[in-house]
Order: sequence, then structure tokens, then C-alpha cells
Amino acid sequence: MKLIVAAAKNWAIGYNGGLLFDLPDDMAFFKNNTLNKVVVMGRNTLLSFPGEKPLKNRTNIVLTTNKDFKVDGCTIVHSFKELFEELQKYDDEDVFVIGGGKIYNDLYPYCSEALITKVDAIVNADTFLHNFDEDEDWYLSYASEIHENNGLKFTFNTYKNNNIKHL
Repeated sequence: MKLIVAAAKNWAIGYNGGLLFDLPDDMAFFKNNTLNKVVVMGRNTLLSFPGEKPLKNRTNIVLTTNKDFKVDGCTIVHSFKELFEELQKYDDEDVFVIGGGKIYNDLYPYCSEALITKVDAIVNADTFLHNFDEDEDWYLSYASEIHENNGLKFTFNTYKNNNIKHL
């Protein structure tokens, strides 16, 4: 399982349920990595998508404690036990955790990689990601050249987990 996210320098990832940055290159990176794959998210992340609809051409798995929540085109699970049972059906390399904050921070220990677009900015935020730079179990294995969209500079980074928890 992998994690994919864009984060500010202070590991901020969201504000008021939305993304912090409008970066077309990052959106293309996200799409290229997750297309025809499995995406795992929380209910609020799904509801933040246009039309509150699942992502096209992906298997959408939503983790929520709301037993009445149902959305066409999504597999709904209500616990980590159910999630991990569902994920047994898929190749681990094809599963991407896509948010939100609680889901990222609960599931990163189970991920083999974290694909993090690091934006050279500090912005107002209420949701933060685990700091991978300060975690001895994780190391930076790749950092791209600097990209720029809408006046913001960023790099695509791959972190690898030396101590993966198993499902």
C-alpha cells in the first residue's frame, strides 16, 4: 500500500475540508499514479470531490463509521479490520491512500511508500500529515527537480518505509 498527498513545508495538507494548493502538475501526477488502481479514503474526502462522486477509472474504497453511508461506485468499509480484509483482494502495489488527514495518519505505518509532493510554502491549515523527515522508519529515496505552477515551487518525493506494519 502507498500513500499519495501534497504537503506544505510544515506538513500541512488541508483546510476546511479542501486542498491547500492548485497545482495542475500535481493533479496529473496523482492521476497518473492512481488511474486503474485502488484508492482508499475517508467519507469526507469522497464528499469533497466534484459532485461527491467517486474517482473515475479507479476502485474507490471509503472508510467511515457511518453504517448508513452508501455511494454508488464505492466499496464502503466501517473499520480497519473490514478495510484490511477488503484490501486482501488487491495487489498491495496498486493500493493508494488518498486522504483525509486521519486516514493518512492512521494508515501510513502500513504503507511501503509515500509519494509526497512537497510545496515550498507555509499556508493556513487545520489538517497536517505525519512528518516523514523526522521518522526514523522512513527515508527519502527520491526527490525530483523543482517544478512550478501558479507561482508555487514544489518537488515530487518518494519516501520508503523500513518498518512496514502488516495488515
